[in-house]
Amino acid sequence: MIGLFALLIFLSVTTAPVVGIFIAIVAVIAYLGKGLIVINPNSAALMLLFGDYQGSVRQSGLFWVNPFYKRVTVSVRARNFESEKEKVNDRLGNPVMISVILVWRIKDTYKACFQVDDYVNFIRVQTDSAVRKLAATYAYDHFEDEKATVTLSTDFDEVNNTLEREIDERLGIAGIEVVEARITHLAYAPEIAHSMLKRQQASAVVAARHKIVEGAVGMVESALNLLSSKQIIELDEEKKAAMVSNLMVVLCGDRESQPVVNTGTLNH
Repeated sequence: MIGLFALLIFLSVTTAPVVGIFIAIVAVIAYLGKGLIVINPNSAALMLLFGDYQGSVRQSGLFWVNPFYKRVTVSVRARNFESEKEKVNDRLGNPVMISVILVWRIKDTYKACFQVDDYVNFIRVQTDSAVRKLAATYAYDHFEDEKATVTLSTDFDEVNNTLEREIDERLGIAGIEVVEARITHLAYAPEIAHSMLKRQQASAVVAARHKIVEGAVGMVESALNLLSSKQIIELDEEKKAAMVSNLMVVLCGDRESQPVVNTGTLNH
């Protein structure tokens, strides 16, 4: 541009002023055209003048800026990041496999471009750190810690909200806004998954047996009261104990009972 204006002055003082005027028009058009910039929707352009930050254009459309500005275009669209399944330890030290999905977008273009070296890699590293901290804060489930009020596998809303706040605080330095953070995969690590499954199955069996026994006791009590109220048969304490034992075996057994016909007396 400086060379074109110098040539314009030289030609203007010589015998070719028409050529000089033509070059002047071309120089002005080129100068103005270089300052035109198009901003697409959900995009922004950072303006630098000799390394000094001058501002950002976030509104979409056609604009004219100082032609000497260097422009850095960044996208402010919402983007997804899904972490790999990684092995972490829960609050009790048990290894679990966990992965998360993060929805994020650039909120501050200056911080995203100049506060960190690579904001995409920064997001990946900080998300991994936040996930490890989250897992170390809670137990996997209530089987491990019966006194726990919040666990990873049962209280999804609270755990996800905690994860979202933790990641948002870490990414604030890079001008990144966290739209949503959710756990997408959660399971015990393969080396302990079988043992934990057997433990859960045993707990379920015990709970089921407790319910069966509770119901069987009520049925036996109802049967004895009914026999007594209708005066069908008089049973002493020993016979009542034998009847209760037989009924409990029949009601609580996990196999079908085999009927036995007694053709003798009650004592034989």
